[in-house]
Amino acid sequence: MGDVALAPGVWGVLATPFAGPALEVDRESLTRLAGHLETAGATGLTVLGVFGEAARLSLAERRDVLGAVVDAVALPLVVGATSLATAPLLDEVRMAQDVAGDRLAAVMVQVHSPHADVLRTHLEAVHAATGAAVVVQDYPVASGVRIGGEDLVRALDGLPFVAAVKAESPPTAAAVAMLTARLEVPVFGGLGGLGLLDELAVGAAGAMTGFSFPEGLVACTRAFADAGFTAARDAFLPCLPLIAFEQQPGIGLAIRKECLRHRGLVAEAAVRPPSPAMPAALRDQLVRQVDALAGPAGGR
Repeated sequence: MGDVALAPGVWGVLATPFAGPALEVDRESLTRLAGHLETAGATGLTVLGVFGEAARLSLAERRDVLGAVVDAVALPLVVGATSLATAPLLDEVRMAQDVAGDRLAAVMVQVHSPHADVLRTHLEAVHAATGAAVVVQDYPVASGVRIGGEDLVRALDGLPFVAAVKAESPPTAAAVAMLTARLEVPVFGGLGGLGLLDELAVGAAGAMTGFSFPEGLVACTRAFADAGFTAARDAFLPCLPLIAFEQQPGIGLAIRKECLRHRGLVAEAAVRPPSPAMPAALRDQLVRQVDALAGPAGGR
């Protein structure tokens, strides 16, 4: 495993809070949310990921978001890139390097082709042009690209600049098991932590994901490292109903933001169109779910 490999644990994915009718980036809430993740015990933060709505931010807003996080916490950062083609991706990587400097642990690049040779050439070009370490995100829901496990292994095997793989192509536990057996890089689960217990059991280094109670993800990963599956299961069981609630297809981002608002971690729960808002019919249930885990005050 190379020196660029990400440390195990929880690399929390930051939501991007918006405020007001113009849905402007809310730096104050962003700072508060990043600080909470650091206090909760995150190993590092993932900024401008899919659930950070990076694809709905202008380049100036992306710089602003990343700069605010750099100023707010001392944690290492993985910075997401949304472009699938090499040329525009290089611009995103260079922006991340410019703003984050030596705080940049890696850039997160999505699998952009089902063909191993095409993906490998793409990743090599990104590293050759920028020198950046790379987290490879296999997330077909976001990219629209589905790659076979053997092809992903062939694409990544022996690349010294790959810092981690983020395995989000279901069934994720099976994918993590295969990748950890075949690659000398850490593999992290995602998808809101839904499969975290099983992913840890088959070799995952931790979670690279968002959840409105990141302290639950941290408790689970630490318990697994210290005492194994049974301890991790006991630590994680209280979180599972809310994780499942947050992971409802199509509205998961809006639900998570409303959970964060109910906890007092962000001021508003707005998402940018075309992401749908949370249905009003679920609001009472959301309050019950969050309060059952945190208590009526929201559990800051």
